[in-house]
Amino acid sequence: MERVQQLGDARRGKLAGNLVGFGRALRRAGVRLDASRIALAAEAAQLVGVGSRHDLAAAMESVMVSREQDRAVFRELFDAWFRDPELANKMLAQMLPTAEGRAEPVKRRPRVREALAAPRPPQAAPQNEREVDFDAAMTAGDRRQLQHADFNALGAAEYRLVERLARDIPLPLPRVPSRRLRVAGHGGAQARMHWPGVWHEAARTGGEMLRLPRLVRREQPLPLLVLVDVSGSMERYARLLLAFLHAATRTLASQGGRRDVFAFGTGLTDLTPAFRIADTDAMLAQAGQAIDDFAGGTRLGESLAQLRRAHARRLIGRRTLVLLVSDGLDTGEPDVLRAELQWLRRHSRCLLWLNPLLRFSGYAPLARGANELHRAADAMLAVHNLQALEDLARSIAALLRNR
Repeated sequence: MERVQQLGDARRGKLAGNLVGFGRALRRAGVRLDASRIALAAEAAQLVGVGSRHDLAAAMESVMVSREQDRAVFRELFDAWFRDPELANKMLAQMLPTAEGRAEPVKRRPRVREALAAPRPPQAAPQNEREVDFDAAMTAGDRRQLQHADFNALGAAEYRLVERLARDIPLPLPRVPSRRLRVAGHGGAQARMHWPGVWHEAARTGGEMLRLPRLVRREQPLPLLVLVDVSGSMERYARLLLAFLHAATRTLASQGGRRDVFAFGTGLTDLTPAFRIADTDAMLAQAGQAIDDFAGGTRLGESLAQLRRAHARRLIGRRTLVLLVSDGLDTGEPDVLRAELQWLRRHSRCLLWLNPLLRFSGYAPLARGANELHRAADAMLAVHNLQALEDLARSIAALLRNR
C-alpha cells in the first residue's frame, strides 16, 4: 500500500516552521497564543488539507483565536503572511511575509503592521543599533505624537510605552473641609477661638494673651470610587486606565482619603485589595486573576445593583467622587440602569463619566445605555489619549469649583 506523506512533515515540508513563525507574528500582534494552539493549528491543517485557502484559514482561526477582537487581526495577518497564490499546490512551502521597508499598498492595523515589521534574526540587528532605536523612540517629536495618539490605535510596543508614560501623570484630587478640626495660629472668617489653647498660652506668659490659637477645619481629598468597564469594546482602554489610576491615586490613603475600585462587565469585581499593592505591574497581574468576565459584555445596571446590595457603605456621606469609565455600550435593560444610576447619583457628591468615545468630534450618546449615563452624569470627560489624562485633574477641579 502506498504510503501517504503527512502534510508538513518536518523531513519533507516547511509547514511546521511556517506555522511557528506565523504563531510568533500573532503573539507580536497581541493575540493570546501558546505552543498548544500552534500544535492544534498544525493538526487542523492536516485534517482540512490545503486544497482551499478559505477552509485552511477558517480551520486555523478556530483553534488559534479565542477572542472576538482578535479575529480581524488574524485574518489580515494570515493574508499578509501566506500570500503565495500557489499555496494549495506548493503545500505552504513558500512563506512570503512583508519585507521591512517595503511600501504596503493597503493600510494595515497597527498591531498587524508591527507584527510583520518585527526584527528578524538577532544577527541582523546588532545590539548598538537596537539601543539607538530605543533612544530615538523617545525624541520630542515622537513624544508629542504619542500625547495625542488614541489608545485603541497603538501597536503593541507603543501601547506598552504609553502605559508607562501614563503612570507618571498626576491626578491631584480636590481637597474639601472635613468635620475634624485642627489648631492654627490664625484662620479665616470661619475659624473659631480655641479657648483651652488660649488659657494654656496665657499661663505661660503670666496671664498675658499674646497668642490666640484658633480652630479650623482639616482638609482632605474627596473619597474616590472608580468603576471601570472591562468589556470587549473597552479592552484596550481598561488596562491602561487601571495602571494610570493606580499610580495617580497611590498617595490618597496617606493624605486621609479613601479609594475604592471596581471592575464591571457582566458582573462586578472588587479590585480594591489589588489596588493596595504598591507595584503597578503586580496590581495588574492580581486584577487580571480577579476579573473573570474580561472582554465580555456590559451590564452596568446589574453591576450597580450588585454595588448597592453588597458595597453601599463604600459611598461615604454623599461626599464620594465617582469616576465611571465606560463607552456606554450597555446590553442590559435601560430601566434597571436608570434606577441604579439615580441611586448612585443620590449617594455621591459628583458622578463623572469618563468616555473614550469622545475622541470623535461628532459623538452623541445615542445608544440606550449611553443616553442614560449622559442624563445621570454631572459631566462627560474624554480619556482616550495621554493629553486627555493630563487634562483630567484640571477638568475635575474646575467642575467641582463651579458646583
